[in-house]
Amino acid sequence: MLDDRKARVLQALVEEYIRTGEPVSSQVILERSGLDVSSATIRNDVARLESYGFVAQPHTSSGRIPTHHGYRYYVDHCSPARLRSATHERIRSFFADVHSEVSRLLKETSGLVADITHLPAVVVSPQAEVDRIHAVHLVRLGASAVLVVTIAETGQVAQHVVTLSFEPTDGQIDEAERVLERVYAGRDLDEANNDQRLNSGDLPDLVRRIIDPVHHEIQRVEGVTPQLFIGGTSQLAGLWADLAIVHHMLDLLERDSDLQAILGESTDGTSVRIGEEIGNTLDLAVVSTSFGSRGSGRVGVIGPMRMDYRRTIRVVEEIGENLEESLGTE
Repeated sequence: MLDDRKARVLQALVEEYIRTGEPVSSQVILERSGLDVSSATIRNDVARLESYGFVAQPHTSSGRIPTHHGYRYYVDHCSPARLRSATHERIRSFFADVHSEVSRLLKETSGLVADITHLPAVVVSPQAEVDRIHAVHLVRLGASAVLVVTIAETGQVAQHVVTLSFEPTDGQIDEAERVLERVYAGRDLDEANNDQRLNSGDLPDLVRRIIDPVHHEIQRVEGVTPQLFIGGTSQLAGLWADLAIVHHMLDLLERDSDLQAILGESTDGTSVRIGEEIGNTLDLAVVSTSFGSRGSGRVGVIGPMRMDYRRTIRVVEEIGENLEESLGTE
C-alpha cells in the first residue's frame, strides 16, 4: 500500500499518460497532482514507484510511463467518474426509446457502448432462468437447407441452418413446423425432448426426416451457447500502432469462447483485467460488468491498457444497470 502522497503521484502520472500517451515528467506530475512539495520530492517519489515496479522509464532522460502493476494499483484505488449530463441522457434515452426483441436490443447496445467509449464493445446474452421456447419457425433457404428460428419466452431469438438429406416440399416443411410448434411451445428442452409426438408412427417419413435433424439442432444449440454481440470493430486500427495486436484482436473477436473468457464469464459484478491478467503479454485491458439472470450476461469493452478507466467503468456499469431494467431482471 502506497502512502497518500505517492498514491497521488501515481494517479497524476497514470491519468496524464492516459490523456497524452507520452512519458510523463516530474514537473508535469507536480502540476497535475496539486501537491505542495518540491520537484526533488516528486523525483524521489517517482524513483521509489519505479523501484516498486509501478512505473518505467522507456528511454534515458525521458519521463515515466505506467506498468501493468501501476495500472492495476490505479484501477483498484480509483472511483468511477461522473458522466457528463449529455452522455447520461444519451444512455437514458436509448433505453427509454428502444423496444426491440432481446437479440436486437443487445446488438444495438454493443454499438452504443462502442460509440460512447470509442472502444470495441462486447455484449454477452444472459442465460434464461428456464430455457422455455415460445415459438419455432422453419424457413426454406434453398433446395435442402432450412433456417430454424426459435423464439424464447424471454424474447431472445436464435437462428441456425439445418441441411436436410433431401429436397422437401413447402407442405412438408409446414407440417414439420406445426409438429415442432406443438412439441416446444411453452416448454423447456427436457420436456420437449420427452414428447412422444416426436416418435409418433403417424408422421409421414419425409416429415420425420425434417423434424429429426431440426429437433436435434434445437436441443444442441438452445440453452447452452450464449449469444455474443460485438460493436466498434472499425476502431481497432486507431487504438494500437502495433499491427500484430490489431490482427490478434481481429482473431480474438471471432472466437466466442475465448472472448467470453477474457470478459470474466464467471465473475459477478464489475471486472477490470489488465495485461498479464488476461493471459498474454499484449497491450490489452478489459472492463466489463454483469447483468441479467444470475449475472450471467456481461457487457464490456476491450482496449489498450492506456484507456480512461474511471469513465469506462462508469459507462459500462450504467449501461449494465439499464440493461437490467430493460430486461426486467433486477
